[in-house]
Amino acid sequence: MATHARLLDRRRFELSFGDGTTGAVTAALAAYRNADGGYGSGLEPDLRSASSQPVAALHAFEVFEEIGPETTSEAARLCDWLTSITLPDGGLPFGLPIADPAGCAPFFAAVDPSVSSLHMTCMLAASAHLTGRHDTAVREHPWTATATEYSMRRIRELDAPGHALEFRFALRFLDTVHDLVPGADAELRRLAAFLPASGVMPVEGGAEGEAMHPLDFAPEPGRPVRAYLAEPLIEAGLDALAAARRADGGWTVDWSSHSPAGEFEWRGWATLRALALLRANGRV
Repeated sequence: MATHARLLDRRRFELSFGDGTTGAVTAALAAYRNADGGYGSGLEPDLRSASSQPVAALHAFEVFEEIGPETTSEAARLCDWLTSITLPDGGLPFGLPIADPAGCAPFFAAVDPSVSSLHMTCMLAASAHLTGRHDTAVREHPWTATATEYSMRRIRELDAPGHALEFRFALRFLDTVHDLVPGADAELRRLAAFLPASGVMPVEGGAEGEAMHPLDFAPEPGRPVRAYLAEPLIEAGLDALAAARRADGGWTVDWSSHSPAGEFEWRGWATLRALALLRANGRV
């Protein structure tokens, strides 16, 4: 973490595995916040633009969830910003126009901001609900309800899993709201039938060998989605995750980074994720 991780992830590491404080974490996050209430400036490591972007909200929500049961007014303010970019059908665009694309992944720099993305909307709706477990302002924010309604409507229209990343986040959304939203549990059961027997789904257009694995679809024990993957697959995934730790003590990601800074920063993020997964599953 000292060698590769940015300050934000070092503070998150200290909070989860040391004697860190929520104030130190939120102070580090604030460096990425823009005046409009959104986040940018590389909070998503593969999107270096200073502009506020939907995907950066995912990383902000990671922090807002982790600081629970404490809360910050910035979480509700982020929901205000998401409301401001929500399209007429209730969905979020995958990305917004980028005036400073240096170091940005091309799939962020070349999107149509007038088209709603189920991937982005259900991903952020799930994150809002996870934060909303302890943050009433996020749970009751009108944007959370709007994004939830859009996600459920679009998910009901799916007749195939589609892109692996979108499928992963649709399952995550349904798993998160299964007991909150009417019909979510039934949709989870329907979509889970598309999971391959191996639990592995290649990421179309990704790096060589990039794929979603059982722990991507069902990271936490005791969650409804875990019932749709055989336990040996989960155990094998945990074995593989533990074995993937590198000699320097950290982990890395299996996708391509789009800037030298991003390549280093993903390692800190990946190390935190790996440790959190291993701890949640009783391996550390």
